[in-house]
Amino acid sequence: MTKAIEKESAAQKKNNTSPTVEPCSLVIFGGSGDLTRRKLLPAVYNLVIDGLLPENYSVVGIGRKSWTDDEFRRVAREGIEKFSRQSLQEDKWEEFARRLHYVSGAIDDPDMYHGLRTRIEEIEAHFDLPGHRIFYLAIPPTSFAPSCQGLQRAGLIYPPELPERVSRVIVEKPIGHDLESAKSINATIGEVFDESQIYRIDHYLGKETVQNIMVLRFANSIFEPIWNHKYIDHVQITVSEAEGLGTRATYYEEAGALRDMVQNHILQLLCLIAMEPPYSLDPDVVRNARMEVLRCLHPIKGKDVEKFTVRAQYSHGKAHDQEVPGYRREEGVKADSTTETFVALKLFIENWRWSGVPFYLRTGKAMPGRASEIAVQFKDIPEILFNTNPEARQAPNVLTLRIQPEEGMSLRIMSKIPGSRARSHPVEMDFKYGDAFDAPSPEAYERLLLDVMAGDASLFMRRDAVEASWAWITDILQGWKDHGGKWLPEYPAGTWGPVEADKLIETDGRQWRLV
Repeated sequence: MTKAIEKESAAQKKNNTSPTVEPCSLVIFGGSGDLTRRKLLPAVYNLVIDGLLPENYSVVGIGRKSWTDDEFRRVAREGIEKFSRQSLQEDKWEEFARRLHYVSGAIDDPDMYHGLRTRIEEIEAHFDLPGHRIFYLAIPPTSFAPSCQGLQRAGLIYPPELPERVSRVIVEKPIGHDLESAKSINATIGEVFDESQIYRIDHYLGKETVQNIMVLRFANSIFEPIWNHKYIDHVQITVSEAEGLGTRATYYEEAGALRDMVQNHILQLLCLIAMEPPYSLDPDVVRNARMEVLRCLHPIKGKDVEKFTVRAQYSHGKAHDQEVPGYRREEGVKADSTTETFVALKLFIENWRWSGVPFYLRTGKAMPGRASEIAVQFKDIPEILFNTNPEARQAPNVLTLRIQPEEGMSLRIMSKIPGSRARSHPVEMDFKYGDAFDAPSPEAYERLLLDVMAGDASLFMRRDAVEASWAWITDILQGWKDHGGKWLPEYPAGTWGPVEADKLIETDGRQWRLV
């Protein structure tokens, strides 16, 4: 059996090729920032170690700190040693470090961009690079406009119809705080870059389990026939964070859980689990299928927010043996803040496939653990044979996709308990990426950076999808503004949310899963 599996795996590897990546320069705005040190530079290093990048490439960091190339390399090494998926290898590091460069300057300084162009052209000439450039905006949204306009004025961007010189831009969230601001940001970037050159990144879409949703649904004949309202009772999506506010008061007071997690991460998970089968894997075909889900979301407007949403704040409690103050007592938070640290939603997708199937979403801070999962619960079997006892109903079948911390999936089925009596008991068929494959799963940023370099936009949000998700979210925000109270319900830090969230789902005769 093992030899047969190995033979099949070898055949599959032969058919699966890695994305074709041309030699290029990755230019990171925010090069001295935390995201670059913790995620981006370790991601590029891991791609090098795995042999997925061409021999020729360069990385240029841009930041306000007055670093030299060597200081940038020192910080990069520290980040790789601490955060990289793979350990630092001295021989690989020496070659990698040679390709790291740094430009010091302010984003709103026009002179910086002319110096940047000169430096990039020198690096491209030194490494014999063809001029393909990827610009990563790891900076606040307020800096998107001056950075894009500066690049354009300095002649650093090539038009999309020039295939021998590729220019692409990666945009980090948040893309706005409501519909109007999202439109403004999109318009600003769109004045400089063509839509085909813009990659709006959501690191959740780079996680292995998230990528596996399409494979699970459309590469297995057993699921698609039952992936509809006839067989599925409901779907739960949970994204819980164990930590509290930390040092993010300035950002979080303006954002809240709905903007921070639901508008991007959770709605993207919803689109993947609910989308119709695309007719090909062409990036725009896949993104069209995801977009249709957003178009079919039943709007939650006005007083409907009281029926379909719950928001709350964490109060004083204990999480992971650490005392956590109440949200309104955190440093930097207003004493009368109505910013939600928890939100639960019940929504419906108004199309043929999902008619009448509720989707329950929840996310929060200061919860018992860090976890993300999608649970698809199938309908109960008829009340005959093994499900006749009204006091002990048979547990339903549930397909669970675990996104973090331990990526994998499980399917709960009923099995007979050994013995002479016909008794059944739920058992889990469990799959874990770490156990099934020899190598650890690549980090999300590794896959996403590789896709940008290869020009594959499948896992990135298009402008219309960003604005459609904000339109849906903005209705809820307006409903809260018009019908919300001065004080929000509270839940003790270290618990799974307020009792109001339990009532939201229990009113329908269902319960939240224990994650």
